[in-house]
Amino acid sequence: MVDFHTHILPGIDDGSRDVELSLQMLYEELKNGVDHVVFTPHFYADHDSIDNFLKRRERSCRKLMAEIESDEELSRIKYAFGAEVYYFGGIGNAADVRKLCILDTDILLLEMPFCQWTDAMYEDVAKLIRKQKLTIILAHIERYIDFQKKKDVWDRIFELPVIPQMNAGPFMDWKRRRKVLKLADAQEMILLGSDAHNMDSRKPNLAAACSWIQKKLGEEFLSGQERLEQQLLGV
Repeated sequence: MVDFHTHILPGIDDGSRDVELSLQMLYEELKNGVDHVVFTPHFYADHDSIDNFLKRRERSCRKLMAEIESDEELSRIKYAFGAEVYYFGGIGNAADVRKLCILDTDILLLEMPFCQWTDAMYEDVAKLIRKQKLTIILAHIERYIDFQKKKDVWDRIFELPVIPQMNAGPFMDWKRRRKVLKLADAQEMILLGSDAHNMDSRKPNLAAACSWIQKKLGEEFLSGQERLEQQLLGV
């Protein structure tokens, strides 16, 4: 199983504060049956340059991987390095954004704004796909839907070949469970991610969510996710 959305790299964003916490989070991933982790620290274009972000990510990766390589259990996990890229106006024409894709792929994890989506946002997403030839994963789609009082742009974006990612946590929240199950069921398939930030309120948690999804949406739904994982990362 792949965790496509994590904030496990130490000291780079609002996720893990240090290597020790990162290692605890990776052991939690193992307990959840995860064997492939994608590191996706936040990237905000209005706070950082792409080149500076990549340098910071490289430093963080070196610190963590030095510990992983000496750990027999954690070294069994496969690791990939990307970013959770927050949308900015004109991103569709920003050629350097390709540098933020998961390494050795054309896959970009895109975080959309928490507001009513606009025609300009649609055009940017369309350009990322059609002009830049990127594979777009939309991060935690369940977090945007309440902002979409008008659903026309939402519908048009999901008519594009985007891949919806949903967080595991809401599937285990009895107040939100029914709503996110309905949203997941409306998609042909989803990628599940923990969006893990720590070992308290937002720890790796895919196993329980998968169990609940299987119970409510069936084994075939989860099998579709596994096939998509294999298609994207060859795992």
